[in-house]
Amino acid sequence: MGKKRGRKPKTPTQTLDHSVASFEDDVFSVTNVEIINPTTPATVNHHRRRGRPRKRSRYSPNKPEKPPPLMNGGEVLAEGPSSEGAARVVPEMDAVVKVFCVHTEPNFSLPWQRKRQYSSSSSGFVIGGKRVLTNAHSVEHFTQVKVKKRGSDTKYLATVLAIGTECDIAMLTVNDDEFWEGVSPVEFGDLPSLQDAVTVVGYPIGGDTISVTSGVVSRIEILSYVHGSTELLGLQIDAAINSGNSGGPAFNDRGKCVGIAFQSLKHEDVENIGYVIPTPVILHFIQDYEKNGAYTGFPFLGIEWQKMENPDLRIAMGMKPDQKVLKPSDIILSFDGVNIANDGTVPFRHGERIGFSYLISQKYTGDSAAIQVLRDSESLSFDIKLSTHKRLIPPHVRGRPPSFYIIAGFVFTTVSVPYLRSEYGKDYEYEAPVKLLDKLLHSMPRSPNEQLVVVSQVLVADVNIGYEDIVNTQVLAFNGKPVNNLRSLANMVESCDDEFLKFDLEYEQIVVLQTKNAKAATVDILTTHCIPSAMSDDLKR
Repeated sequence: MGKKRGRKPKTPTQTLDHSVASFEDDVFSVTNVEIINPTTPATVNHHRRRGRPRKRSRYSPNKPEKPPPLMNGGEVLAEGPSSEGAARVVPEMDAVVKVFCVHTEPNFSLPWQRKRQYSSSSSGFVIGGKRVLTNAHSVEHFTQVKVKKRGSDTKYLATVLAIGTECDIAMLTVNDDEFWEGVSPVEFGDLPSLQDAVTVVGYPIGGDTISVTSGVVSRIEILSYVHGSTELLGLQIDAAINSGNSGGPAFNDRGKCVGIAFQSLKHEDVENIGYVIPTPVILHFIQDYEKNGAYTGFPFLGIEWQKMENPDLRIAMGMKPDQKVLKPSDIILSFDGVNIANDGTVPFRHGERIGFSYLISQKYTGDSAAIQVLRDSESLSFDIKLSTHKRLIPPHVRGRPPSFYIIAGFVFTTVSVPYLRSEYGKDYEYEAPVKLLDKLLHSMPRSPNEQLVVVSQVLVADVNIGYEDIVNTQVLAFNGKPVNNLRSLANMVESCDDEFLKFDLEYEQIVVLQTKNAKAATVDILTTHCIPSAMSDDLKR
């Protein structure tokens, strides 16, 4: 009772099934996809993992490396299946910059303090309007950002204009006019086709000079964006992308930017699979910023849906044989006039289909969309207003420090994906308590300000004897009143005049403390653990 409850860690299989479906289900699991971390000094160990040890690197010094790109008169030629696809990208490479960032991450396990600061380097590139694009994870929790041009020895202080966590893109600018001298912004190209040659340019680990890697587009589909915990359009390429390539542009054979390198597939059975944020997502981010003066995000319908492929299910719901499609508590037949198939896809390009969420991602927050639904065998049409997606357990905290409240050594906080990752490591999907994972995957807030409040830990003291093992357990009610969010809990406890403080927790656990003793002990506990306040600043306001 009171111990951590979680799923048994998943044991990776060592046997490959020769069927294509099983192979893809294993290799292309979301847990195998990682963001391309900015390069960090070897002496800094800022991501300590809990639980299972790190995998050994598969790098072999005897393994032959991919030959460098061909050179022709000082110009870089992209490798590809045909010499006709050679890309001359030298002028565009001058727009590629190196991004230096000092990060100070919040400490979700000890929310009243932050972790030790560390430095990283990544890539970026200049666009119109004296702006620079890079990855959001390259400047996450930044305290200082600097950029350096190709061939320069000067680092310029940069200002972060916007961070798009969902799409993993950030926009910077530099106030020093000297930085912009002699730099031409890159031009964006159209979404490439399969087998189109791409050249990724950036500053990966292993050197201070610019690096060029070439390959082709091998897949175009809706991808999981690991940093933002979202699903958006993405490109899969067979070019090797390494740490430090984050934020670097991908050029086509005409020197136009078609994407931003941002994550790669890490699995023992695959090599050289990287992912690129395509131009439709990039332009959505830029236009969102220009339209609203800030990043507002990608809208979502905010629903749970299932496929309508089973014929008995379609008959039971009143669908006719010529009706295809799926969606909400009703059955969504079309979105903005585009029919949605039974497997949840819509026509994309010639011979291609893509998940219908692509249509939604092309909209902006506040836009309207026309949907046709089937309800009780009757077809109805609605105009809906799109808003940003909200879940009970948010996928990110947008750079804000965690909220907390402490009484009698009980540390109350709210659950988010960064919190779960901090507590249970990268494999939190298997290590976290099952009840929290169920809410992570399926629960929507019942009110705009609802939060999932937990006892994250108990700072041991005489007043809380017997409760020491309670950890990461949801708080359901206080003195018989439901807990809607952390602020309401703090207000109820602070204003309580009853003799006892009674907390109803998940797993049928109950915590009872004498009010007078609990409040008196809190001061000593804060002093013992050098905690400046019993609540975070956001709860004081």
